[in-house]
Amino acid sequence: MTLFYASNIMQQPVTGEHLKTMSVYGPIYWTVIALATFAILFSGCNIVKKNTRTPTLLKTEDASQAELMNEVNRFARVNSMRAKMDLKFEDNSFAQFGSKEVYRAADGEVVVQRPAMILLKVQVPVIKTDVAQMTSDGKKFRVAILNDGGSGKYKKFVKGTNDADYTKLQKSLDRSDDGGDIKRNVNAFANLRPQHFTDALLVRPIDPANIYTVSTIFQIENDESQNKKSPLYTVMRGYYLLDEFARQDDGSLKIVRRFWFDRVGGYRLARQQLFDARSEIDSDIVYGREGALTATGEYANLPLRIQVTRPKEKYTMSLTYQTPDAVTIGKNYPATAFILQNTWGLDELDLDQKLAEMNAGKPATNSAVVAKPER
Repeated sequence: MTLFYASNIMQQPVTGEHLKTMSVYGPIYWTVIALATFAILFSGCNIVKKNTRTPTLLKTEDASQAELMNEVNRFARVNSMRAKMDLKFEDNSFAQFGSKEVYRAADGEVVVQRPAMILLKVQVPVIKTDVAQMTSDGKKFRVAILNDGGSGKYKKFVKGTNDADYTKLQKSLDRSDDGGDIKRNVNAFANLRPQHFTDALLVRPIDPANIYTVSTIFQIENDESQNKKSPLYTVMRGYYLLDEFARQDDGSLKIVRRFWFDRVGGYRLARQQLFDARSEIDSDIVYGREGALTATGEYANLPLRIQVTRPKEKYTMSLTYQTPDAVTIGKNYPATAFILQNTWGLDELDLDQKLAEMNAGKPATNSAVVAKPER
């Protein structure tokens, strides 16, 4: 019988001479192979060995869809609120380049009331000088810039519509040669709208007309409250996602909101995302640690810090209650409290008027945008 062995060139028959050679040099051959393998393995370990840390998988708790929906409705029990807050603004205009601008914290006083009304006052800390006041009645917004920290040329009274899209206006001003001042005004005033904070502070209740689904997700996070060397610094945290869909006229479904529930140690509403008509994220709202609001004991386990990110407007605003037990909840405020009046006599910037002029083909000029208030 003829035997064959593998060669890197071809298969050759094993002859008697081959067998004789293998029998003489076999022990040496296998010894060399063993030593070479030993050297490769151990030298390889020295080369690739690396200390890595796997995120710690945190234990998760279970909850039903009904329990998650009840938690949303618990947040929605707050129908009006008045509170003093610490505000911190972050400009994310250059986030694509890996940088952002964080502005010094300011004092804020906020009054919100359903369905979507808000009054927000921003003050310089300590001296309590008003920087800005803004209101929204649910349809229109008004912003008074009272202190621009400089020459005063940016002090304006800005008016606009909540649902209006001023992107086209901003792009037009970007192309305008003499629209530099206007462009800065539109970006600064139109983007920071008071109504951006109503859904964050007054969570809307579950809508029986909409459809809800639940799924789960795990996310790797860094816990900044832990030491960086702690095994609990980098963790894998589990969440429930409660998605809300509205049925469209053609029978299709469109996502409206997404609620994130932290499943570690129970289930906690940790995040809310709002979507626009194109199903893109409009607001990304993160809820911080919980505590009691008011001194009544009726509003326990509510977030003491809220962070609102507006991806399109490229900014983030953090709101932290200064004195949680001094918060007022449940009081009814007149509708006139949410319509800011230009009592300061500031130059007015009507974004709707400016947008209409642009659509009519009129050029972007300072005189076309800014007008003195009517007396």
